[in-house]
Amino acid sequence: MSDDEREERELDLTSPEVVTKYKSAAEIVNKALQLVLSECKPKAKIVDLCEKGDAFIKEQTGNMYKNVKKKIERGVAFPTCISVNNTVCHFSPLSSDETVLEEGDILKIFLSGNFFHMSNYVHGRNSDVTEAIQKVAAAYDCKIVEGVLSHQMKQFVIDGNKVVLSVSNPDTRVDEAEFEENEVYSIDIVTSTGDGKPKLLDEKQTTIYKRAVDKSYNLKMKASRFIFSEISQKFPIMPFTARDLEEKRARLGLVECVNHELLQPYPVLHEKPGDLVAHIKFTVLLMPNGSDRVTSHALQELKPTKTTENEPEIKAWLALPVKSKKKGGGKKKKGKKGDKVEESSQAEPMEG
Repeated sequence: MSDDEREERELDLTSPEVVTKYKSAAEIVNKALQLVLSECKPKAKIVDLCEKGDAFIKEQTGNMYKNVKKKIERGVAFPTCISVNNTVCHFSPLSSDETVLEEGDILKIFLSGNFFHMSNYVHGRNSDVTEAIQKVAAAYDCKIVEGVLSHQMKQFVIDGNKVVLSVSNPDTRVDEAEFEENEVYSIDIVTSTGDGKPKLLDEKQTTIYKRAVDKSYNLKMKASRFIFSEISQKFPIMPFTARDLEEKRARLGLVECVNHELLQPYPVLHEKPGDLVAHIKFTVLLMPNGSDRVTSHALQELKPTKTTENEPEIKAWLALPVKSKKKGGGKKKKGKKGDKVEESSQAEPMEG
């Protein structure tokens, strides 16, 4: 076994320590989601809610792995976003923003972690999941939003090479891939009562970016060089919010960085006014003894206008348990004595 292969193996789910970190991250994310939910009330400022979610995750992850010899990167893997009604994703406004929640709003709360249940698809293919997602959405007269991808995840990587399309179309193609044991996936599904083709309405709403580590350019503006230096030090790999930068210089410097592809923006996308959008994002551990969704939240009780009584395949899918087990099970690996359940770190990103 080469050194690279050995290092790769030490970072996947064959290591009990890695499994513990994922589950620790999940515990913090679950608590962060509960905290943000408890503060979601009419007239609450969205930026305040986003800041509370990020602050909680930073605090909790900062209290872990303090006494280990090797430095462990930890913190927010993706800034908290709260997208309302027909807004699809990535709304995490600046501190000066005055947008508030209103009675009757439908919220999509996205934190830096969550885990997905794949049930019996452990040995299936990514196209099987795409087909299942589309069938369920169609049964409820909804459209799957285009351009939303689910990814395999690894340490420091939230968008790995293995990809699951939520909806297939001629403009978006991914390689056929098979799910394997000891992999981790972040599953991202967005449905809409509209046409499922969201638009960017205002570039000024974009506040979340990720450094493009494979790009380089000699920035011309002093403000750009200052901001990019700050980003490189604070957020070398994971996505971040412009709220965490020196605000005055950020407004000037981010534009040049994006124009020359040093940063990847996460735009705020919208369906048409009046459309309603639902979003579920979670992550699954494909363990040898079955699939394990490690972050979750109790779904809101709603009475759908459609039923699946005449759709036995879909009805069977919806009845599946959150955690699946292989027939015959598998040997449980014992964690090291003293291992604790710990939380969402940049080392083990978890999305929700």
